[in-house]
Parts: sequence; C-alpha cells; structure tokens
Amino acid sequence: MLQRHAAISPAGAAAQAGANPGLLRTLWSMGETEATLLLVEDHRATRRFLADNLIADNFEVLEADTVRAARELMRTRYPDAAIVDLGLPDGDGLELIALARRSDGGAVDPDLPLLVLTGRTGELELLRGFRRGCDDYVAKPFSYPELHARIAALLRRTRRRPTARRLRVGALALDPLSRQAWLGEQPLSLSNKEFALLRMLAREPTRVFTREELLRAVWGIRSTEVATRTLDSHAARLRRKLLAGGVRLVVNVWGVGYRLMDGEPS
Repeated sequence: MLQRHAAISPAGAAAQAGANPGLLRTLWSMGETEATLLLVEDHRATRRFLADNLIADNFEVLEADTVRAARELMRTRYPDAAIVDLGLPDGDGLELIALARRSDGGAVDPDLPLLVLTGRTGELELLRGFRRGCDDYVAKPFSYPELHARIAALLRRTRRRPTARRLRVGALALDPLSRQAWLGEQPLSLSNKEFALLRMLAREPTRVFTREELLRAVWGIRSTEVATRTLDSHAARLRRKLLAGGVRLVVNVWGVGYRLMDGEPS
C-alpha cells in the first residue's frame, strides 16, 4: 500500500497557497533544472490548477485532454516527463503508457518518465500501472507539494542518463536536462536564452516559428518592438556560434520568424 501525505483537492491546495501559485514556488522550490512536462488530464479545473502551479515552479507545461493529443505532443514536442490521468475520453491512460514504452526509439522516447495521477486508488489498479510501465503512481485527491517532489525525483533519475534525452538535428545535439549542446563532439558555449531558443527551434527543425511564438516560449512576453530586437540579437549571436562550428543553422524567415534549417534533417 502506498502511504501518502495528507491529501488535498486542487481547490484546497489553492486555498492553502492563498490562490497564489507563485507562493508554492517560494515554499517548495528545489532548484531543479527547468524541464518540459506533458500534463494529460481531461478535467479542466484540475488541469488548470496543475498547469498554473507547475508553471509557477519554473516548468514548461504542455497540456492534453485526450490520448490522441498526448501521443502527438510526445511525438513532436519531446517532453522531459509526463503526468498521465487514466480516465480519458478516447481511451485509457494505461494504453498511452504502454504505447510509449513499446516505442522502438523513434519519435517517442521509450524511457520517458511517466507519472500516473488518477482517482483509481485500488491496489490492482496500482499494479496495472507499474506493469504497463509507469514510474510513479499518485492517487487523487493529491497533495501538490508531494506531487512536485515526486516529479523532481523522476527528473533527478533521468539526469543520470546523459545521452538518452538528447535531441539530434544533423551534427547538432542538445541535452535539455543538462542544458548542453554540441556540434559533432565540440561543446557549444550558449547563454540560457540562447540554449532555450535553440531547443525550441530543434523540436521541429524545418518549421518556421513566428516571433510571437518564440518570445512567448523563451522569454514569456508578448511581442513588442523592444522584445523583437531582443529575439533578433539572440538569434544573431546563436547563428554566429553555429557558423563558427562550420554549420549554417538558424534561418531568418523575413517578416515571420525563424527556423533551424532548410530541408529535412539528416
């Protein structure tokens, strides 16, 4: 049997935090590296509560309310971990976990850390979750601080796998958790924002990301004349550093935004 801390509902947790998700960040910050979490939850209020608090705790949050949407985000956005509800409108979360674990190392990482968050509290359901491949199992109602601690623990274990989480685009490789990048075997010296920008572009190397998308994702701000100049200056420095390694990447699409490269990645 799992022993849990005193459980509270999302509404209760928000009340304890004074309806201020940032307070939870102050109280429970554990210094973990920024990571991207996929939140698969069809109950809107619970999903909104979790997303607000996780964002306040410096995570990037991808949201899905169906198995289909979650699979697409796993395939295209490369989350560092996923929180999965079991009762979803178009299927069971256990199916999603099994599909991820059966991946042959293609578009979905078969080692993606998966945490089940569900109202199914029976021992049999818990065993089914672990048999399908989840890494942790938390029952609703839940304590947000406990959930935060479990996510941090999953990410710490993931960091011990130095190459499993790397994104690769031709000669370029990125490790989102250690926030390091390489061209071939040569490490790149990038600022935090340069790395965040490169990581965003590397998710879909031939897609054009608009300035608005990049400003919102990397800087958390809406487009302004000053912010656009900030983006352009970071992109220019990033392009120069990649050119110094002999690779022409970071393409400026005039009037729209940026993409990482032309054509299909090798």
